[in-house]
Amino acid sequence: MTDTTLIADVQARHDHRNMPINKVGVKGIKHPILVAGRDTKSIASVATVDMYVDLAPTTRGTHMSRFLEVLQTFEFVDMKNFHEFIKIMTERLNAQQGFIDMTFPFFMRKYAPMSKTPSIMDYQVSLFGEWFHGKAYTTMKVVVPVTSLCPCSKEISEYGAHNQRSHITVIAHVAPDIWFEDMIEYCEAQASCELYSVLKRADEKYVTEKAYNNPKFVEDIVRDVASSLNQDERILNFAIESENFESIHNHSAYAMLNKETSLTTQDTHQH
Repeated sequence: MTDTTLIADVQARHDHRNMPINKVGVKGIKHPILVAGRDTKSIASVATVDMYVDLAPTTRGTHMSRFLEVLQTFEFVDMKNFHEFIKIMTERLNAQQGFIDMTFPFFMRKYAPMSKTPSIMDYQVSLFGEWFHGKAYTTMKVVVPVTSLCPCSKEISEYGAHNQRSHITVIAHVAPDIWFEDMIEYCEAQASCELYSVLKRADEKYVTEKAYNNPKFVEDIVRDVASSLNQDERILNFAIESENFESIHNHSAYAMLNKETSLTTQDTHQH
């Protein structure tokens, strides 16, 4: 059996170039997780995970295997546990600053508006975490598909109005006690209509008429979502995007509204 004390630790050797590295680590790891749900038991998903730490100017390299060792101990995801995960990783790598980016599909059970037929909707959720000066900073991102109906089309047409699927994206600094469902529902409530996986005929009639009676420009959507987020003290600051995949144009309509005091020490626009 090999005596591991005799094997050279090349990464820990002194580096003479004296240049600190901002981020070093591993990217694109696929990892099974259980995601905490607000109203249901934990939901199984698969996350794509990036893990980084900073590196001192006199250290040649980090120990890449330690990232994976830490990740193997992490199965359950909620906001509080994610904070602890960042702390443990940073300390395990003997670093001052740690970063974890995690993206996964989040599944919600929904019921059709008239028939109450159950179905599962999926949403893309990301968590961006940083451990710095003994404190965790967490940013949540949700991408929520909805329906939008054009107010101009409705106003100028003798009958009908064009509508389209839209994506509302929110990137926000959040407190640990917020749920993914909360953020998703804030977005859905401000669309012309929300989406469902299964619709019967009565449901299709309902959602068509609801969208027609609730027209929204992309500008309306970002302002209305912002008004809702401003009422929740758990949401500290945010950036909201709305993109309408236009049904009568070969381009999208887009709007962005940013309420930023200091979103994170990371550049959230890179996410």
